Amino acid sequence: MRYMKALSTILLFFLSIAVSAVTYRRPIERIASMDPIHSSSVPDSRMIQLVYEPPLGIDYVARPYKLIPGACELPTMSKDRIVYTFRMREGIRFQDDPCFPGGKGRLMDAHDVVFSLNRLRDKSNASSGMWTMDYVADVKATNDRTVAITLTKPFHVFPWLMAMSFTGIVPHEALETYGAKFGQHPVGSGPYRLVEWWRNHRMVFTRETGWHGWAEVGNPAPYDRLEYLVVTDPSTQWLMFLDHELDALGGIDRNNWDAVVDKHGKLAPGLAAQGVRLLSAPIMQVMYVGINMDKPLLGKNKKLRQALNCAFDAPAWKRFLNDRVEPADGPLPFGVDGRIETPFKYSFNVEKAKTLLAEAGFPGGIDPKTGKRLVLPISLGRADQGAREEVELLQGFYDRIGIRLEPQFMTWAAYLKAVSDGHVTLFMLGWVGDYPDAETFLQLFHSRNCSPGANHCNYRNPEFDKCYDEAMSAETPEARREAWARAQEIVREDCPWIYLYFYKSFALHWDTVGNYRLTDFPYGMEKYIHYQPPSSVK
Repeated sequence: MRYMKALSTILLFFLSIAVSAVTYRRPIERIASMDPIHSSSVPDSRMIQLVYEPPLGIDYVARPYKLIPGACELPTMSKDRIVYTFRMREGIRFQDDPCFPGGKGRLMDAHDVVFSLNRLRDKSNASSGMWTMDYVADVKATNDRTVAITLTKPFHVFPWLMAMSFTGIVPHEALETYGAKFGQHPVGSGPYRLVEWWRNHRMVFTRETGWHGWAEVGNPAPYDRLEYLVVTDPSTQWLMFLDHELDALGGIDRNNWDAVVDKHGKLAPGLAAQGVRLLSAPIMQVMYVGINMDKPLLGKNKKLRQALNCAFDAPAWKRFLNDRVEPADGPLPFGVDGRIETPFKYSFNVEKAKTLLAEAGFPGGIDPKTGKRLVLPISLGRADQGAREEVELLQGFYDRIGIRLEPQFMTWAAYLKAVSDGHVTLFMLGWVGDYPDAETFLQLFHSRNCSPGANHCNYRNPEFDKCYDEAMSAETPEARREAWARAQEIVREDCPWIYLYFYKSFALHWDTVGNYRLTDFPYGMEKYIHYQPPSSVK
């Protein structure tokens, strides 16, 4: 009896090792839907591209980023840059599911692509990604293996849109079988299958061993099981990570920073010795204080806007955020095609800020009409401790030049409405690039996109619009970059934003996770990572 008990204990021990070797665990935010056309958040997109394949993909390793085949080969383009032709890849099958005859998944063909993209275009489906089809005039299958997409006009970033989760290819049988519950029952052709979804608690995926892409990915030992846990509290996430209940953390909470990173910006030696690995890289996200140009005080006074930029103490802000950001020198983050590297004339300089403020008609921050300090309201969409600390720091920066910032805290919904309606003066926002091209950021300044569009600062400059339009119609990348450069110089001179900072991404993982990389496009990245023994990491 004792022998049997000992044997069972040994078996359980080795079984636990085997399970841990093939299961990858990390925290995730709440997922709203597994329907590609409703992939309205980064967490949604991460899960959706485990199961679904868009027509194209984004290279996991290459920097600068580049497109790679997805369900389709890279497209060809007509001479007039209007028609894109996509050729289906061979051997792609939808996963086995009861929605198919006999429960066996079938081969994907061009008609599935047409069905999926037209479903995305259909206004009645109210997809938040319908904008990706704005330039599409027609989608048709020229044969079972070929799709022709006709645009209304040239749009050079269109292929990048075909790598977004919104365009994941779905079988019509699943829609017909599951109807309104389709978002809870995904049926795709991707590397993993959803097998358990305890909403707002846990999602579990298992590997599709017959997925057509494994040989191409070249992963020596992909995880057989992925487990995502909804854990919203950063302290709980941290403790679970230390206890090996999580294999990776996609960020480091500010309150834990000093325990993780030393004064030199390196991983704390004690954690490194235990097998923790730290990754860091800039990401395509910019934070800014928008200046509502419809407010005459600021909209008609460029010197004042320039002074506001010069007064922003970027080094102090960087220290406040534990060196997790880089000062912004314009609207385009690092890694975006078309970004310029020329010096920003209105970076932090208190004396220059004071000079510009005097030239703007407010010497020492005093309004000569009233004899009182200039007061500028700044609106924020949250009122937590972090937001209050941030605005207090900003107030200190502008106190130096005699300007008083007056914070106005709102709920997020009320804040977005106020910004969209133009009822704010200064407002803090961020923007994340959907693809690595200048267009995704510079669209925020085109006059046709003024509120309620994405140009919430209501900036209007015909010269900028001309440069933007030239870039969009340019026939060569070189001509496009030259136009983007001129457009950036214009908005950096006009200062419709106070350019705050670019985010840096940080991630932690145990040394048992191989080939873990930081990317701006982590959607479905788990197919590239694998388990490895701790001793294999140098």
